[in-house]
Amino acid sequence: MSDFYKKILDNNKAWVETSLSKDPNYFEDLAKGQTPPLLWIGCSDSRVPANEIIGAKPGEVFVHRNIANMVVHTDMNMLSVLDYAVNVLKVKHIIVCGHYGCGGVKAAMGNQSIGIIDNWIRHIKDVYRLHHVYLDSITDPEARFNAFVELNVKEQVFDLAKTSIVQNAWRKNQDLTVHGWAYGLNSGFVTDLDVNIDSEKDLDTVYQLKFNKPSA
Repeated sequence: MSDFYKKILDNNKAWVETSLSKDPNYFEDLAKGQTPPLLWIGCSDSRVPANEIIGAKPGEVFVHRNIANMVVHTDMNMLSVLDYAVNVLKVKHIIVCGHYGCGGVKAAMGNQSIGIIDNWIRHIKDVYRLHHVYLDSITDPEARFNAFVELNVKEQVFDLAKTSIVQNAWRKNQDLTVHGWAYGLNSGFVTDLDVNIDSEKDLDTVYQLKFNKPSA
């Protein structure tokens, strides 16, 4: 057994002991169910831990992570998480959180083939294509990179709002708002990108779905 593997098993035991010393019923209460108010869609980057960033406890955040915090409409994993969060857990907030220095976003700015991930990164390239005039006007490479990170988050927020899952929740007058954040690896602070959507009316008309009224 490697030293690292043994260490993480020991860490688990220490965490359990510490948690129980603070509250003997800690795990019994957790096992009874979850009612998190928030769904977090973030990057798989190991430096962006959802719970720790916002000081949330286990049971307070439902989490989905992938490369570059993408909302891809054909991704059944993401859609399944979204559907469960919205229709079963009844979350009130969904946060798409990107981060400055994101490797997936950086890769989408170039043409180097990496492997199978090229197919995923192509979705990020689509965001660059939509905003290439603005992004190409930024002469400083680091500033352009940061702007691309922020634009990618904003596009994912709108892509969430375009899903039938979110729009159907709004149709039923469910309290649900989608937000976009960018996290600073070198500071620990999040930046609210001021994109907060709580109605399909914030979308272009072509994306506003019309649902059939339920039969009597």
